[in-house]
Amino acid sequence: MADPQHQSTLDLATRLKVLARSCTVVARRPLSSSLVEVVLRGDASHLAGVPGNDVMLLVGADGESPTRRRYSVRSVDATADTFTLWIAAAHDGPGGRWARTVDEGDVVDVVGPRGKIPLDEVADWHLFIGDVPSMGAFFRMAQSIDVPGRAIFILELDDPTDALTPTFDEALGVTAIFVDRDGRAHDDPTGLLGGLAAFTLPPDEGHAYLFGEFHVMRAVKTALLDRGLRSEQISLKAYYRIGQANGANGEPSKDV
Repeated sequence: MADPQHQSTLDLATRLKVLARSCTVVARRPLSSSLVEVVLRGDASHLAGVPGNDVMLLVGADGESPTRRRYSVRSVDATADTFTLWIAAAHDGPGGRWARTVDEGDVVDVVGPRGKIPLDEVADWHLFIGDVPSMGAFFRMAQSIDVPGRAIFILELDDPTDALTPTFDEALGVTAIFVDRDGRAHDDPTGLLGGLAAFTLPPDEGHAYLFGEFHVMRAVKTALLDRGLRSEQISLKAYYRIGQANGANGEPSKDV
């Protein structure tokens, strides 16, 4: 496995106590009007970590200065030593531009695994609430649920083509509610709150995973607390914030 092309990548991984690798792009294809699938080869099982983890890529397109962006891992093929990312590429950001233009054979610095939200293995049901960029992480997590179990998705879509439906174990109970964004701003929680209000939470012990825009996820968490979930039953990852570009580490500011 090749060392990272940039010393800063190795320094970052050392500070974070994770891995730094130089990975090769082996495939890229559009999945919908919003999502691009990128497959990378290199130390896949170790970089990808457990379902819910993400990786940090040093991306750049068309002569741009490289910057780091974080993407959840959709799946891992240990035999082929590859891992797959579903990247939202409809917006005009450095990560989106990279995903639209990267070619097979290109090499990218990768740091991972990152993230602190694994699947709650003791929960009877799992509620995944988010938008299009969250789908890769959600589907990987749901496909790792021990059966019998239950996975519930409430997802806000930018376009009907984004309603991707992977294959799950037949013994897993799956419910999916797709909400049309219908022109609402990406920091407007109305759509997801409406989808949540239309659903009756199951009995027993559950866990909710909220991945999406900063303000929207805060509003959804408040709604879930009002519905009776305890704070420890809710895991939140706000990976972007409208009106504020992500920092050099690929994350938005967490200031209120």
